[in-house]
Amino acid sequence: MNKRIAVLGATGHTGGFVVAELRSRGVTSIPCGRGTDLDAAFRDADAVINCAGPFAATAEPVIRAAIRAGIAYLDVTAELEVVADTFATFAGTEIPIVPAVAFFGGLGDLLATSAMGDWKSADQVTIAYALSSWRPTPGTRATGRVSASRRNGRRIVFAAHELHEMTGDAPRSKWTFVEPVGTREVVGEFTTADSATIPSHLDVREITTVMSANAVDDLHGPDPQGPVAVDGLGRSAQTFLVEVVARSSTEERRAVASGHDIYAITAPLVVEAALRELAPGVACVGARFDAAAFLEELPLTPRP
Repeated sequence: MNKRIAVLGATGHTGGFVVAELRSRGVTSIPCGRGTDLDAAFRDADAVINCAGPFAATAEPVIRAAIRAGIAYLDVTAELEVVADTFATFAGTEIPIVPAVAFFGGLGDLLATSAMGDWKSADQVTIAYALSSWRPTPGTRATGRVSASRRNGRRIVFAAHELHEMTGDAPRSKWTFVEPVGTREVVGEFTTADSATIPSHLDVREITTVMSANAVDDLHGPDPQGPVAVDGLGRSAQTFLVEVVARSSTEERRAVASGHDIYAITAPLVVEAALRELAPGVACVGARFDAAAFLEELPLTPRP
């Protein structure tokens, strides 16, 4: 049966990639905007993918509309607090809810789950991001403003099995990525939605996240221009490498993947999840599927 999937924010940057990915798989999309009557739109849908940020404003009402319609809900939020709120508010719901099925929140979770393998717990998981550049979309900038306002100048870190608030400047250091990236300056405590998804199903005492300094500087730079397409798929020239290192006592395991365009990679990630069988309840992508097998379905370059 041909699934019909509603896409909220279909005309946005990431939403456009999601609609194109659905089309490439022969799946009918139901484009939805902010003024769409969701009850009417979801009546003929099998699932909804929410691409409309900031998700602090859209996640809960769209989830409630999905519950009324009895359809699965997935989103691509990178907002850590929204993911945490979703788990807390909708635990035990009768529909499948899959938050943060995106570059931030989803990919790191899958890599961490794959790296840990048969480990029951880990002392620390480090997620290291190397981006060649970062031209944030208007949606990313808007989300950043919402998160900054919500945190009132503080940063969030995950330590001792809990989220904590930090003040002061984020630390800078060096991280040696696999070649050809090599050693880069990185900004620490760049906490992402993975610090909400990973501990929802993995026993990890501490999660640390570092981002290449050039990308952080781009993110906070004055240039308002968003991503510029350089290929027929609409992807930008941006490349990324994500390295996850899990540590338990003296043992260390890692999983690494690279690809093109952090916004574009979100589309096959969330669509792959939406087209699979989803059990009821709130659970992230790493908890729902065989992580290593799921990663193999994505247009990524695995690294040793």
